[in-house]
Amino acid sequence: MPPKPVFDIPSDRYYERAHHLWARMDEQSGCVRVGIDAIGLESLGELAYISLKQTGSTVARGESIGTLEAAKMTTIISAPCSGTVIRRNGTVLRNPLLVNEDPYDSGWLMKIMPSNWEAESALLVSGSEIEAWVASEVERLRETTSDG
Repeated sequence: MPPKPVFDIPSDRYYERAHHLWARMDEQSGCVRVGIDAIGLESLGELAYISLKQTGSTVARGESIGTLEAAKMTTIISAPCSGTVIRRNGTVLRNPLLVNEDPYDSGWLMKIMPSNWEAESALLVSGSEIEAWVASEVERLRETTSDG
């Protein structure tokens, strides 16, 4: 049996359970920075192309805010919260591999000014829930990759 992979999953943000996006509230600006976590990146592989909704777009939680194209597959990015897209990370649009290299810092995808953060953030994984969620996702990933 191969060893379980170890993933860097910072505890200072919220995680969307199904799509492996992270959301981090900036208390000073009130905006939420959004990116993809290491487990999601493991499933996708190296990113080749990123498409994101335009700045100024209004989005609802769960709605598509873009796509990630990688060697293994293409996937839709779903908004972890409702609000307005206030910034796209132009650097990752030009260099998608930066997301693979630094997913929690310079590899973020977009910033959203949330319209209902308090209620919607409660639906995301955070704090003491993260460790158990990561363990179950690692197990699910291991089972998926060993089925082939």
